[in-house]
Amino acid sequence: MTRAKPVTLTPLSQQWIDAFIDHLWWEEGLSANTRASYRHDLTGFAQWLEQRNETFRTVTAVTLLTYLAEKPSKTASQRRLIACWRKFFGWLVREGKMAHNPCLTLTQPPLPPRLPKTLTENEVENLLQAPDPETLLGLRDKAILELLYATGLRVGELVTLHLAQLRLQEGWLIATGKGNKERLIPFGELAGEWLSRYLRDARPKLCKPHTTDALFLTQNGGAMTRQRCWQLIKRYAIAAGIDPRKISPHTLRHAFATHLLNHGADLRAVQMLLGHADISTTQIYTHVAHARLEALYHRHHPRA
Repeated sequence: MTRAKPVTLTPLSQQWIDAFIDHLWWEEGLSANTRASYRHDLTGFAQWLEQRNETFRTVTAVTLLTYLAEKPSKTASQRRLIACWRKFFGWLVREGKMAHNPCLTLTQPPLPPRLPKTLTENEVENLLQAPDPETLLGLRDKAILELLYATGLRVGELVTLHLAQLRLQEGWLIATGKGNKERLIPFGELAGEWLSRYLRDARPKLCKPHTTDALFLTQNGGAMTRQRCWQLIKRYAIAAGIDPRKISPHTLRHAFATHLLNHGADLRAVQMLLGHADISTTQIYTHVAHARLEALYHRHHPRA
């Protein structure tokens, strides 16, 4: 096997890169991995320049765009490269080695939207079955999980719920969301049944003299906190055999939205239930409906 020739640069290019990497270490305290990534990016760029009989001093915004076009890579890699250039050429200007920073008009490519982590319907079912409702705290936790999945509440909205916000007989509650905006959210019969049982059999025993009218109480009689709630959810997820990496502060909220859309819910209705001010925020969940739409197409279109 023929070994690839080691990368060689002109002494000046190598000197500038070495000095810049030292600067990142001594003055900015960047990690060894970050410094190695910056060295790799700058070395590759310098080699490309030398093949074109150019140097760092001759670089313009057009040069940078040409390099990005000729060396296609993932968006994250391009963003890292541009960040590296900005630091490098900014440093060269401050050091008096260049008169102009060619990155001033260069913009970062937008990151692709991050799809929310969610659970399958079977995973949600396993999660909901994890608490032991025959115990005091297990009954409380069962009611919490059922209500989160039935309503799509944010955890912060759930732990701030008070008894007066619950309309158990009617099957809906009043949630206070971002900006103190209130919205009405229905919940199904199953969630209602577990809430009734919790209010009858568990909450009175969790009450202490100092207890407020918070809906969900801790063992000490105080209101549940966001942190405690998500510790419970993570624990039950592991017990249910769910990959902990799939669990985030919004896992059941995401599942609520994606499963509604999978079963044909209107996007505007899901927006209202989630309390999103802009429907574009809700649209991120539509990716999960693609498989369902494809199945409907093949089932009903005469030319499918």
